[in-house]
Amino acid sequence: MEKCKVIFYPEGKSVQIEKGKTILAAAISANIYINSSCGGEGVCGRCKVILKKGEVISQPSGRLTLEQRKQGYYLACQALVQSDLEVLIPPESRLDLDKLTQEEIDLRLKGLYAKAEEVDSVKSLEEGVFAHSPLATKLYLELPAPNHVDRISDLERLYRQIRKMNDIPVMQTGLVNIRRLGRLLRDSDWKVTVTLGKRNGTTEIVLIEPGDTSDKNFGFCFDIGTTTISTQLVDLNTKRILGTRATYNKQASYGSDIITRIICARQQDCLEKLHHAVIDSMNEMIQALIRDNNIDLNDVNCILCAGNTTMVHLLLRVDPTYIRREPYVPTANFVPTIRAAEAGIKINPRGLLFCLPGVSSYVGGDISAGVLSCGMYKEEEICMLIDIGTNGEIVLGNREFLISAAASAGPAFEGSGLSCGARAARGAIQKVTIDPKDFEVKYDVIRGGKAHGICGSGYIDIISCMLKTSLITKEGKFHQIKSNRLRQGDFGPEFIIAFRDEAETGSDIFITEGDIENIKRAKAAIFAAAAMLVKQMSLEFSDIKKVFIAGGFGTYIDVDNAVNIGLLPDIKRDRFIFVGNSSLAGARQVLLSHEAMKKIEEIARRITYLELSIEPSYMDEYMAAMFFPHTDSSRFVNVDI
Repeated sequence: MEKCKVIFYPEGKSVQIEKGKTILAAAISANIYINSSCGGEGVCGRCKVILKKGEVISQPSGRLTLEQRKQGYYLACQALVQSDLEVLIPPESRLDLDKLTQEEIDLRLKGLYAKAEEVDSVKSLEEGVFAHSPLATKLYLELPAPNHVDRISDLERLYRQIRKMNDIPVMQTGLVNIRRLGRLLRDSDWKVTVTLGKRNGTTEIVLIEPGDTSDKNFGFCFDIGTTTISTQLVDLNTKRILGTRATYNKQASYGSDIITRIICARQQDCLEKLHHAVIDSMNEMIQALIRDNNIDLNDVNCILCAGNTTMVHLLLRVDPTYIRREPYVPTANFVPTIRAAEAGIKINPRGLLFCLPGVSSYVGGDISAGVLSCGMYKEEEICMLIDIGTNGEIVLGNREFLISAAASAGPAFEGSGLSCGARAARGAIQKVTIDPKDFEVKYDVIRGGKAHGICGSGYIDIISCMLKTSLITKEGKFHQIKSNRLRQGDFGPEFIIAFRDEAETGSDIFITEGDIENIKRAKAAIFAAAAMLVKQMSLEFSDIKKVFIAGGFGTYIDVDNAVNIGLLPDIKRDRFIFVGNSSLAGARQVLLSHEAMKKIEEIARRITYLELSIEPSYMDEYMAAMFFPHTDSSRFVNVDI
């Protein structure tokens, strides 16, 4: 097969690719990450590139304007390589998959509502609740040497000494430890350190080392999100967090949502690629944190992972196909403890990997962890947990009951599928105000500088402001006003948020009626799911005393604006509590406590899952929410728009 050389700018990276492959495939091979929300189907229009030199074959696309086509724009997923190419990736098409800044990590992990200076005071609501009993522990042992009276075997001698210090009825170890045990005990003068791991109802002797190494015992907790992967290195002896890192999930190159990735996983070798996209990022973060803390990788004894059901399947290289096929059954919700090495995670070769239990195909271990960390499972009052991310999951309940649902909201709140959408990262417009007199726009850009797009919280602010200033109707259509910001675009009316001289892209940043419709559909799906749970339990939104907002999206959201557009229920604003990355917080609790592990397994079994796709009244709720804020104004009496 003929090969062609493709050079990507501004990186200057090149790759040899088979003729007839897409530019997107070439970019992935070169480890260059281009926005591709639809996974290469040609429908999202996010993977625009500029062909500077060479020949491609590509069908015309309605996702490209006439002006863009004249400038040499193509969709990377649809352009087939025919010769050596030089390709420029414009700013709006780049996926910045470098690690997040420490400031962004702090905001995403801890939660933030009002002021930046509050970050340090925000702590896990469940800190210190569970007894300290980490999933991997180390014990220093001084065994009595055998004699003619005490002649039990070396292994039994080891078990006996451990049981003198711990009540462990069931214990096991592997053949590799038994083979080296005799010489190891004698060479170390019967003084050894054992690493014990909780494994599927038993305690396993994971490792046996000569001398006293009990002060070196570390573990990692991970939140494997659809958009972001976050981790913390924890000293399992002292409970101290030694470092935190986060990076964007490189699976984004194969699609921005889980359904697209599930479909992709069915293609040849794609399941393997999706698996490695996660594992490689995890190993990179592990290496960076142990290097920063001068820790030996062999002293990392366990990994604890939380993630939605699809992410856990891809992490373990398990086929996720049946998650999206009726009756929507995953391969496993409760995954047995395995060796981390089996999944390709590089820690102590005998170290263990734990995955938190999920509830269903669309409510996974990340939500179980959220329920654990916010403590709603033991509250007397009615609570709701809403995790607004690439996927929208909701749990309603208290100590008496827990019921959950997943909203098919799509990735709009992550900025995908929108004309000028962007993830909540550097260069994204987040907070927006519009002057009601002259319709002038003021906005904040994440990390400052020029903007290259609008993130989800920015869209919420924009639509709320447009409703307040009568720029749009409650159906989401533009009123005719006199402003140089409102114009007729290639796909209908559009309102300019940032003019081209303010933008990093050199093009206007705007919002269209189609974008407003996408946000309306996403907010309607989430609100309708919450309404269905409330209705299922014969409650009203006013009965909910605490609403926990979880996930990275909640970091930047303005509650009033979210209520104004009908995303969140119209209840007292002080009932909303931002808990940041509750998934990682819950994972850390379980890593540090076997008691927490038992509790989260109990929680996962307690949560009832409501499958909205087979609920006849869900579509009625959804259609009723396809209005700003809602067709039933009595549900939003405190909203004045």
